[in-house]
Order: sequence, then C-alpha cells, then structure tokens
Amino acid sequence: MINGKMKRSTHTMHVNTQPLVVKETLQLPRGFELGVSSYYQESVKGLKFAWLYNLSDRPLTFSSSYRMPGSAPANGEATWPKDVGVIALEIYFPSQYVDQAELEQFDGVSAGKYTVGLGQARMGFCSDREDINSLCLTVVQRLMQRNGLSYDQVGRLEVGTETIIDKSKSVKTVVMQLFEESGNADVEGIDTTNACYGGTAALFNAVNWVESSSWDGRYALVVAGDIAVYATGSARPTGGAGAIAMLVGPNAPLAFDRGLRGTHMQHAYDFYKPDMASEYPVVDGKLSIECYLSALDRCYSVYRNKIHAQWQREGVDKRFSLEDFGYMVFHSPYCKLVQKSLARLVLNDFLSHPSPNTETGPFSGLEAFREVKPEETYFNRDVEKAFMKASTEMFDQKTKASLLVSNQNGNMYTPSVYGCLASVIAQHTPQHLAGQRIGLFSYGSGFAATLYSLRVSQDATPGSGLDKLCASLCDLKARLDSRRKVSPAMFADNMQLREDTHHLAPYVPQGSVEELFPGTWYLTRVDEKHRREYARRSLNDDLPLEAGLVNSTTATEQHIPSPVKKMPRLPASTAGPEAVTVSNGDH
Repeated sequence: MINGKMKRSTHTMHVNTQPLVVKETLQLPRGFELGVSSYYQESVKGLKFAWLYNLSDRPLTFSSSYRMPGSAPANGEATWPKDVGVIALEIYFPSQYVDQAELEQFDGVSAGKYTVGLGQARMGFCSDREDINSLCLTVVQRLMQRNGLSYDQVGRLEVGTETIIDKSKSVKTVVMQLFEESGNADVEGIDTTNACYGGTAALFNAVNWVESSSWDGRYALVVAGDIAVYATGSARPTGGAGAIAMLVGPNAPLAFDRGLRGTHMQHAYDFYKPDMASEYPVVDGKLSIECYLSALDRCYSVYRNKIHAQWQREGVDKRFSLEDFGYMVFHSPYCKLVQKSLARLVLNDFLSHPSPNTETGPFSGLEAFREVKPEETYFNRDVEKAFMKASTEMFDQKTKASLLVSNQNGNMYTPSVYGCLASVIAQHTPQHLAGQRIGLFSYGSGFAATLYSLRVSQDATPGSGLDKLCASLCDLKARLDSRRKVSPAMFADNMQLREDTHHLAPYVPQGSVEELFPGTWYLTRVDEKHRREYARRSLNDDLPLEAGLVNSTTATEQHIPSPVKKMPRLPASTAGPEAVTVSNGDH
C-alpha cells in the first residue's frame, strides 16, 4: 500500500491523495470522492484497483460486503456493467391525423401517389398547442409514471431533436422542471442535433456513459422528439410528429451488441434548415435518397466487417448476411423507402458473396446483376425491381411489422427508427422476440448514419424485463386507432396557422386543449420575451383541463428498481391533483 496502512481486523485505512490497491470491494463513506469523474476500476489478475481520495485525513472504515455501483464482480470477470441497453420505452404522438387518401384528393394528385407511392396511410400533426418542449415533457412523464420510476433515479438525460425553437436554451433544461420536486438536479447530458440522427447520437452517449468511469449507478434517460412539417407541395405528405423516451441501464431486455456499430459521416446539402424564421427545410429529394442509400451501403459494409472480425476471434467460421438479423428496422422518411432499403441490403449480400446460388433461394434469377456497381444503382429501376421482388419474403418477416407507426403517423424525424423498434415490440410476444438480434439503421441528413444491433434477452418469463417491455407497448395500435381524424382542409389551415405564428411573441395558442390526449403537456402562452409556459391536461377527464401532477407516483405498474440498488421512491400524494404550470425559464 502507498502512503497508508491497514489493520486486517478492522479494515481501517489512513489515506491521502495517492492511489490505493485493495483486495476487497469497498463502500465509499462520507468524505470520499471517486477519482476519474465518479469511479474507475479494472480487473488485473483478480485484484481490483480503486483510485480513492480522502478529503478529511481521518481514519476511514470500509465494509467489504457492499459493492460499489458499476464495480467489477467479485471474480473480476468484467469491468463494466453487463447488457447495457434499453430497459423501458415510451412513445407519444399527437391526438389527430389526416388521412393520406383524402389528402391526395385535396391536393389534386393522382390516387395512390401518397398511399402507394410513399406507402403512407395517415399523418399525425400538432396544433399550435404543442411544440418540441411539450412533446418531450409528455413522453418523459409518461415513461416515468408508467414504469413507477422516481426522478432521483436518473443521472443523465439527453435529448435528440432537430426542432429548434431556441438557439441557446436546450429542450433538456425545460424537461428538468419535471425533476424539481424530487430535488434531483445532478443530471448530466444536453441536446444533440443533426437532422434525424440526433436521437441515435443521444442514445449512444447514454450507453457510453453507463459503460464509462463517469457512471454513478443511476439510469440514463434518452428523449428523441420532433415536429416534421413541410411547405405546400410534394414533400408535405412525408411529415409527422412524435417523441420517444428510452430508459437506459444494465441488464436490459434490449442490450447493445458491444463493438458492432457501422458508421458513415459525410458532407452533403440533401436536407437542411438554414432559415431560422421558418420551420420548413430545404430539400433536394433526389440527393437525399442517394445519400440515404449510399450511407446504408457503407454502414452495412462496416458492420459486416466488424462482426466477421468478432466471429473470427470467437472461432466462429461463417459469413454474415441479412439472415442473421431476426428483425431489421430503418429510419423511415416514408414506408416505401424502407422497403427499398431492405432490398438494398439483399443487393449488398448478393454482391459480396463469393459464389451466390442464382438457381434457387433468395438470389434466384439475379445472375444478370452480378457485375453491377452499387454506386451506380441508386436510381436503377431494373435493379430496384429485381431485388425488391427477391426480398419480398424477407421484408414480410423482418421489416414489415416495424412500419406500423410510420405508416399510421408519418415521419417523426429523430424518433422515427425508434418508433419502428416500438412497432416490432408491440406486435410480438416476449417468447417470439427472445434471443433475437435486431438490426437498426439510423440516418440523419447532412449526413450522419449508423447501423448497429440490439440483442433481445433470452428471458421471456412473466415479470421479466422483456415481458414488461412488451406489456408496456401492447396498446400501441389501440392508441393509434383512438386518434381523431380531421379533414385535409383543417390540416391545411393548421399548417398555415403554424407558419403565420412561428416564433411570434407575445402569443397565445388557439388550438383546442380538449382534443389533446389526457396527460398531454401543452403550450399556454409565449410572452413578449419569448418565454414559454406550459400546463398539463389532466389524466382524469372530470378534472380541470390544466390539472395534473408533475411527479405523480400513482401509476399502477410495477416499480423498476435502480440499476444497482433499490432507490427510495417519492411518497405517493394523498391530496387531489393540483394545477401545474411550467415554463421554459429566463435566459
């Protein structure tokens, strides 16, 4: 031991600021901080190295029966938490939609242009009562309540969005108002922005935090939310709106495949928002499709090389192909592009195979395309048609179920790929999902993309994490069906109202509060300094509209303990609901 001494009988140490080597797992008493942000441990020849600093120079007693959050197990086999990934997932979408077939008639386009050509059936949209802050407030509170969580169990909160209503103040800081009653302000993370990729970047940051020396044993919470709107024209039917919240921690039913991410980043002006006075983007449609497909090609190639290398280290002698994914989900600007994207991966498998069987099987009849160059096929109709036909069965098995939310609600931007993941979970039993590998392709214009995978837990028993996750999403289709249909004319009027009042201050929204889902946060006013105030519609329709509990713990769902130990929940309120108003603060 360096600069210290220890009596075996009491485990008492005198330490200053030098690193200590200890053979027990130690409990941190008061007066200690963990070095290297929160803690750092590694296993070397069965010994744990803990870097500790005594702030008081007093003798300190340690208990060897307690294990520090995130510390290596007693056998020293691991130095990071196991199976880090998504523990719980919640989705929110607006309570109203426009029918795409009716919108075709209203816009005067040919029948099937939106419904067949794009593959879209309905498009959700927000009134002026909802903005990015309210969407995120709603989905976070819904996740916390439905899973019986207290806000002091969260140590990181990160938001991914491209819906910017303030060039300085983050959405995350607005959401922090939900944490105030718990007294927890020790929450890392901030907003992340790059078109539709921001949610994935936020998720990666959360996973990396849990697996890092900075982790303090609490959950990470990831929020992805956006309002996708376009000017009148061909792009407008590819809009949508919504938000996703994901609880991240160890022992997750959806665990990240460590080391298996294929990423591609490149500069392009395919879709961007240079006009700060408008919600509408500038879009080069053809270039955007080319960027999306080229990124998919390259990410898949990188992922495939990494999994081959991993398998070789493990002594597994096989080729990776799309068949190794139980499900494959994509960022979905519109459903038809997703179907083309799966066909694109089959093309990649075909071209990379040293000797594909073109007589039988999925590559049957494709010998004419053996010498094509991927970069020359983005708009090749013959290649597209042939491989969409060849991948029809695989699409039905691996991807079609993922398009429920996309087809019924439209493109949500950052939450899009996670709405597809939620759709898969909502439509399958835990027993069917158990043990599957799910591939996810995330794309954001500009452009940034990653293809990665999640492994579903093998434990599908009642009460397991997977069982709870599936149960929490089993009402997804019913929730979509419960929305209110509005006419295309009313939709157009709503879009015009948003355009006319964008960044207007002072402003009082005109949209109806009664038509929001119960429990929805909404905008009440924007003052002359652009400060926004919000209220929550009651969960009980018999109560006043602007009533609700910020930190209600009356949810009937079973409480999820913290990753390391059970943390105290907030006491249940015995009083009736009180009116709550929050704002986006002074800045």
